[in-house]
Amino acid sequence: MAKTVRFHEIGGPEVLRLEDVEPGEPGTGEVLLRVDAIGINRAEVLFRSGQYIEEPRLPARLGAEAAGIVEAAGPGVSGFDVGDHVSVLPAFSQNDYGVYAERAVVPAAALLHRPDGVDAVTGAAVWMPYLTAYGAMVEVGGIRPGDTAVINAASSSVGLAAIHTANRLGATPIAVTRTEAKKQRLLDEGAAEVVVSDDQDVTAVILELTGGKGTEYVFDAVAGPGVVDLARAVAADGTLFLWGAQSGQPTPFPGFELGMPALNMRTYTVHEITRSPERLRRASAFVTSGLRTGAFRAVVDTVFPLDEIALAHKHMESNTQVGKIVVTTREL
Repeated sequence: MAKTVRFHEIGGPEVLRLEDVEPGEPGTGEVLLRVDAIGINRAEVLFRSGQYIEEPRLPARLGAEAAGIVEAAGPGVSGFDVGDHVSVLPAFSQNDYGVYAERAVVPAAALLHRPDGVDAVTGAAVWMPYLTAYGAMVEVGGIRPGDTAVINAASSSVGLAAIHTANRLGATPIAVTRTEAKKQRLLDEGAAEVVVSDDQDVTAVILELTGGKGTEYVFDAVAGPGVVDLARAVAADGTLFLWGAQSGQPTPFPGFELGMPALNMRTYTVHEITRSPERLRRASAFVTSGLRTGAFRAVVDTVFPLDEIALAHKHMESNTQVGKIVVTTREL
């Protein structure tokens, strides 16, 4: 048996239960992991509260990011052996697998070997943010040196990874945050400029910073009605990426309201990378090289023990964190 987080009803953090569950044996293409650390993702908060793109099958598990050690491999698994130190990537439905547990079965296709020197907490925190940023900026967006990238919800783990990635690619990251509280931290993390949306006109500031032409890219984790103001600040033929929906509100297509400008607008999730072996190969090489040179690093806000999983979710919902929230299953 393994301590496993499940929920039997939709609701707030209080519905999370730590239960003894048999993880089972790995099937074809699967491995059994001893889970050491878990990366908390806002998608899990949405899944638990019934606001995600798929409905939970109750009782439901949670979690798609982790670091651990391979305990057993099922038939057809190659490249991973018992004792290997690995990271789990978000490449599957939480209705099929979940890593909020001491031990868990996951598909081998969702694993990466942890590079030398990457501990469990880092291994659980670093991959999803940087794979997300790389995929949208490089694989899909084709961002170039000299381009400008506006990043809102910039203090999230993905937002920080996007700032670091833009700098590494020679682009100019402009961070958007709601209050002054995180402004200096975002500047310290490499933002060229920080726009405080509660106090400033986001559109006007971006246009001023870009000499009136607008930004080539917006990476929007909030969505909702605010996309209209962001779209006003996009340069001709620029792209507004929607990679999150933190607002929880309907998101309009602003093109008609703005007079049908030359605006590209698309959704994006990290699954575009993690479910494509060739894209994942390139992305993991990019992130690994950034870790090796020091250009990239895990920004960890708080580490909670597994028995405080509800507190970890409450902290995520507080929106006060900077970087990744991590949960550990044992003392590391």
